[in-house]
Amino acid sequence: MARPDVTAFIALGANLGDAAQALRDALNALLGVPGVRLVQASGLYRTAPIDSSGPDYVNAVAQVATTLTAPALLDALQAIENAAGRERPYRNAPRTLDLDLLLYGDARIESVRLTVPHLRMWERAFVLMPLAEIAPELVPPAALQAVAGQGIEPLR
Repeated sequence: MARPDVTAFIALGANLGDAAQALRDALNALLGVPGVRLVQASGLYRTAPIDSSGPDYVNAVAQVATTLTAPALLDALQAIENAAGRERPYRNAPRTLDLDLLLYGDARIESVRLTVPHLRMWERAFVLMPLAEIAPELVPPAALQAVAGQGIEPLR
């Protein structure tokens, strides 16, 4: 018997190379992951680095339906990051691609590898703005107000 689909949300970000193209490539790579179906993706947003350095980031959020477990989905996301040349020389280093599992259905997961909901998602405009674009029911107005001072702009 097949596992039922779970709705998951993934944050995408990059600030090295052609960051916008890296996000488009990552969305295309998600299409090729068995057990993952891309439902929708937000537009792209430009944001200044937070707790980081380097050029501005390009960010987005994708909604997927998946039959994968959360750890298996994380494995798939990390494989896409690695294929994009992701390196982790130090915490919050500039990156070619960053894929974070934000939400996995209504699951609460706390393990060494994975915490869901993502610990810092409610502190980051670059997550909340694109998430609110595709799933406004998940982002309370007060949460958007709390990050209103963070520099973020839609890319057109």
